[in-house]
Amino acid sequence: MESAEYHSALAALAWQIELGADECIADAPVDRYAVPASVQKPKPAAQPAPAPVLQASVDPVTVAQEAARAAQDLEGLRAALAAYEHCELKKGARNLVFSDGVPGARVMIVGEAPGRDEDMQGKPFVGRAGQLLDKMLAAINMSRDETVYITNVLPWRPPQNRDPKPDEVAMMQPFLHRHIELANPDVLVVVGNHSCQALLGKRGITRLRGNWTEARGKPALPMFHPAYLLRNPAAKRDAWADLLSLQAHLRGGT
Repeated sequence: MESAEYHSALAALAWQIELGADECIADAPVDRYAVPASVQKPKPAAQPAPAPVLQASVDPVTVAQEAARAAQDLEGLRAALAAYEHCELKKGARNLVFSDGVPGARVMIVGEAPGRDEDMQGKPFVGRAGQLLDKMLAAINMSRDETVYITNVLPWRPPQNRDPKPDEVAMMQPFLHRHIELANPDVLVVVGNHSCQALLGKRGITRLRGNWTEARGKPALPMFHPAYLLRNPAAKRDAWADLLSLQAHLRGGT
């Protein structure tokens, strides 16, 4: 027979249900999400944090020096430049602009950097400035097809034709120096301020132009860049005087 306590408890439960109670609440709160202590895994002992791995810094100039030194000929130097990955200009350029003209020619012209047309064709001095340069050379019976070799300080076009940055020039100098060694011209024609800075360590083309000097053990003649002459036609008189000086030097007159 069921006890009186059972009927009393059942009556109390029915009364609470009538009042609207719909769940049981214990005297103390219970965390239903807690893992019972009997199944908790012990925490592993704290391990010392691994020492950070320091990446060895790479000096782009040193890498360029090693790559340029290893080149045994002009084709090897072109390949070394093409494989060089430390110049950001390469990422935005269409083509490597290495050289044009006759390797081994007596005259080597060193410009500054490729422009839009040069970037598209992969050759230096093929835009308006290049067309003017061809006319200037023709005036003293010279041409890139027969008597001149041409390159630039930078082999890749700077964005929007901006000026070369010092770090870009610094990492390209070893390649340029090796280029001059391998081409081995009798005379260097250094056109523009940035070319003078790279090869002569000087700027101020209006002061430097027309004055013979030496670069990389070669006689060197600074001249106005043809692009400057397009913007300043009055300077063509000075450019003509420099061309005559170049012609006289090649003939042994200076």
